[in-house]
Amino acid sequence: MKYWCEHAWLDDGPRTGVLVETDGTAITAVTTAETPPPGATRLPGLVLPGLANAHSHAFHRALRGRATGGGTFWTWREQMYAVAGALDPDTYRRLATAVYTEMALAGITCVGEFHYLHHPPGGGRYDDPNEMSAALAQAAHDAGIRLTLLDTCYLTSGFDTPVEGVQQRFSDGDARAWADRADRFTVDCARVRLGAAVHSVRAVPAEQIADVAAWAHRYGTPLHVHLSEQRKENEACLAAHGRTPARLLADAGALGANTTAVHATHLTDDDLRLLGGSGTGTCLCPTTEADLGDGIGPALQLDAAGSPLSLGSDGHSTIDVLAEAHAVEAGQRLNTERRGHFGAERLLEMATTTGHRALGWLDAGRIAPGHRADLVAVALDGPRLAAVPLEAVPAVARADDVRHVIANGRGIVRDGEHEHVPDPGRRLRRLVDELL
Repeated sequence: MKYWCEHAWLDDGPRTGVLVETDGTAITAVTTAETPPPGATRLPGLVLPGLANAHSHAFHRALRGRATGGGTFWTWREQMYAVAGALDPDTYRRLATAVYTEMALAGITCVGEFHYLHHPPGGGRYDDPNEMSAALAQAAHDAGIRLTLLDTCYLTSGFDTPVEGVQQRFSDGDARAWADRADRFTVDCARVRLGAAVHSVRAVPAEQIADVAAWAHRYGTPLHVHLSEQRKENEACLAAHGRTPARLLADAGALGANTTAVHATHLTDDDLRLLGGSGTGTCLCPTTEADLGDGIGPALQLDAAGSPLSLGSDGHSTIDVLAEAHAVEAGQRLNTERRGHFGAERLLEMATTTGHRALGWLDAGRIAPGHRADLVAVALDGPRLAAVPLEAVPAVARADDVRHVIANGRGIVRDGEHEHVPDPGRRLRRLVDELL
């Protein structure tokens, strides 16, 4: 396949008249061409590399718009548990398919699913202990995007507090049983990869965090962890262990270049040194953090410390990685009362290259030979982007500017409509009605 891009964002920025040739999955050549050559598919507007959503909880999408009243993260969590308790493999697959389709429409070509809804209600086991994981893999396949399934270890309700109620669906009992189950998940698609996650330092006993980290290190997979999302979590960790969550993870050998800390909102100076010095990445989810009133993360300090920054839509208050990028910069401006911390090029890097790297896809996030054929065409003729300089588009564009998406060499969005999953909005409405 050949794609002629009216404009394309290459390693050195936007260029006009770019021909991208592929072998069906990967990019084989990138050259200039003033006009579309015969047989090439024309992609108008500005073509960006595929976007990576590095942190997703697919079932949280059912709660969009339901956390607008008063309360805190902890009251919202009770609503989330109600949805978690209602899902089975069929409804989970159907919901995730609609959610991943919404992601595709937003230009997302790869998602990291932080997955802990493993077992039936009451804490039993499905005949296939990874049936819920398989539902997510099928959903990503149907929506046409790649998936890194971050199989999540979740063992306790809090520090030294056993799981109860719906949380029993999350727990394997101990880290060894978690690893045994994760080992049995068969990845039978080249667009699905398996990673690991520690839900949080409050949900995995300190002595077992090292077991999860060792599993990830053994297989060379990504390891993700919710870190210091809430001040209450930090206070509880200090009371239980006399250490911050970041220090606890460091002592367990869970930090490093293959690890991504999600949120990292409330950090000490020592925490910043631990993350940056170990090369641990940070996934920022500013729209969810704002929706839940969590606070503004120290993106500037993390960047200066050496922690690679990626982006996630987390609870899906919106599914728009470009909006997440804008929110990172906006948050730092509000904190510092100064402008211009992360330019458009850096924000796009968070949304593409760094995000894919955090999910274990080192060959994605660039329009360059040898990389995945992920192309996202953003329309420039609408009122939002009219007269916006090409080099500023990544900092201004939003999901509804996306018109065409090619993921892994396969066309999945054309003229703003998904080519394979019709009417995802109707699907979502029906499913949420069922669940709530």
